Amino acid sequence: MIYADNAATTKLSPTALEAMLPYFTEQYGNPSSLYAFAQQAAEALAQARQMVADCLHCRPDEIYFTSGGSEADNQAILSAARSGRRRGKTHIISTAFEHHAVLHTLQKLEKEGFTITLLDVHESGLITPQQVAEAITEDTCLVTVMYANNEIGTIQPIAEIGQVCREKKVPFHTDAVQAAGHLAINVQEENIDMLSLSGHKFHGPKGTGALYVRKGLTLYPLIEGGAQERRKRAGTENLPGIVGLATALKDACAHLEENAAKVSALRDKLIDGLSAIPHAALNGDRDHRLPGNVNFCFEGIEGESLLLLLDDKGICASSGSACTSGSLDPSHVLLAIGRPHEVAHGSLRLSLCEWNTEEEIDAILSAVPQVVDYLRNMSPVWRDLQKGDRSYVIQ
Repeated sequence: MIYADNAATTKLSPTALEAMLPYFTEQYGNPSSLYAFAQQAAEALAQARQMVADCLHCRPDEIYFTSGGSEADNQAILSAARSGRRRGKTHIISTAFEHHAVLHTLQKLEKEGFTITLLDVHESGLITPQQVAEAITEDTCLVTVMYANNEIGTIQPIAEIGQVCREKKVPFHTDAVQAAGHLAINVQEENIDMLSLSGHKFHGPKGTGALYVRKGLTLYPLIEGGAQERRKRAGTENLPGIVGLATALKDACAHLEENAAKVSALRDKLIDGLSAIPHAALNGDRDHRLPGNVNFCFEGIEGESLLLLLDDKGICASSGSACTSGSLDPSHVLLAIGRPHEVAHGSLRLSLCEWNTEEEIDAILSAVPQVVDYLRNMSPVWRDLQKGDRSYVIQ
């Protein structure tokens, strides 16, 4: 099997697993209890918080552990909205190609009377600080822009957007679920007020996440019932998961440059090879993208069929976000960058990590053209394109 769907989830690292194991069996105390045995768990929790803070260049008391990126996104956005409403500010700025954890939360707030501005995304998959600056009004209580897109991998100019928000005195949140552990992040230098991440995107365990909130901002709990996480998230902490997340993030940050260099080389080889397929197009800017992200549209085919036939060849890939893989609708991300429906349906996302090999890339580059050709030969749409009854969208 060739696993090329690391944007959906990653394999747990042996280092993270080893760190987690004692907290399932030997050190299973509740960090909130007062006796010495439980205080060993409390110390492990504090150490994990410090490890995450070190990776993001913030204070440990600015880190809150969650069940994942979606919860962290929800808590950050809803907290900023609640704080804004208390000050009479009910306008939020975001982008049209955010993860649904952000978009659905904004839709909820819109029904509650908030005004939502979704910035248009350029064909390159990027927005500009100028767009943000022009959209901010006296009523704006939050700007939320993802650090790197989960489907097409484009990296936004976060520091510059953050600077605009800082000058305008508007809180800035970024969904960094795809970026954390893969890109160097410094919340101080990049003017980030809130940041969400998820453990299973960088070889940590599923069901774990973290939210950074700059000191001085008000965070409201989503879950009531206990004093955990400084009264901001009730419920006994998932200590094995938190230890695993922190260990995996520390390990990823320690090897960031070497991993990025290796994975970027594999990515570029894959992009060069797939670009040779007629009427195929890379989605998103080639340079400003995650080290392991490759996303293509192939005209004249359906992405679901492509995935199933690649699976038959032992290749695990996706056509977009794993969170919407059951949907028959075309990707909202691809529509946002201007791909028409019929082309957006024929997309393929291949996402790599440092454990992928050159031989696996060669195998993918052998399989994908074969499958694309097979599907096109069966497609009446492709026949119409070849006969000239339809015009090609991708030249």
